[in-house]
Amino acid sequence: MRLLVAGGDRVDAGKTTFAVGLAARLDDALAVKPRAGNDLWFDHDDARTALERGRLYGKDVARLTNATDDGPPETHNPVHRLWRPTPGRTGLLGERGRTFLLDRVRIGDEDRFVVNDRIDLPELVCESLPLADAPRVDSVAGFNELMADWHLDAFARLRDRVRAADRPVVVESYANVADPLQDVAYDAVAVVEPTRCRVYDGRRWGIACDAVEDRTDGQLEERVGAVTDRLEPVATHALDPLPGAVREAPERVAAANADAYDALLAAV
Repeated sequence: MRLLVAGGDRVDAGKTTFAVGLAARLDDALAVKPRAGNDLWFDHDDARTALERGRLYGKDVARLTNATDDGPPETHNPVHRLWRPTPGRTGLLGERGRTFLLDRVRIGDEDRFVVNDRIDLPELVCESLPLADAPRVDSVAGFNELMADWHLDAFARLRDRVRAADRPVVVESYANVADPLQDVAYDAVAVVEPTRCRVYDGRRWGIACDAVEDRTDGQLEERVGAVTDRLEPVATHALDPLPGAVREAPERVAAANADAYDALLAAV
């Protein structure tokens, strides 16, 4: 059984909390997030926690793996991007008001890094990560060339792992992307946003994704809104705001969202 948790809003949709509770609800689930990122300014404590260990991962992926006791975060999140605000400027990849510092790409058991050569990395980053031999890119073309090699390989390996899993799989998307791992057949899909969860048939979701061509930032990535405009949900459930003490306990999230999880599993 493969379940996708996607976000109706670009940020702060509640995907991770929902996915954590879902993973706790299922027996021996594999929970993955193909792509993630955090901001060295806005998520400074989270980034520092990982960097001081000589690693790079985010709090969301750590929550997923903690819910399943299933190994280090990097094995479930092959690509992680570290950002920094650049007010009034456009980043190397066309980002408004921020720019990427570097990407971590997990291929097999190896972490590789690609660095933005147009900026000076913060001292904390340089001291924490093995970047001496990391490739540096100074153009979109250069980045895309490397991404076609490293990033696509990393995603393909995770896709194969998800397909071959003999246990339930929860895939959490990033931002408001509808299909984080192309060519994976999902049994059911939950679109999460503030106040509600919409449940969709997985087969029909895949057909709608194939029919949508939303070329954003130079990449073929279908956005959730473009897909949901073509589909009617099989169920819609209200989601209540959860206190911090509940959000930090996967079993309590599972209990709080029980009706939504029941509807999602019924759609399988």
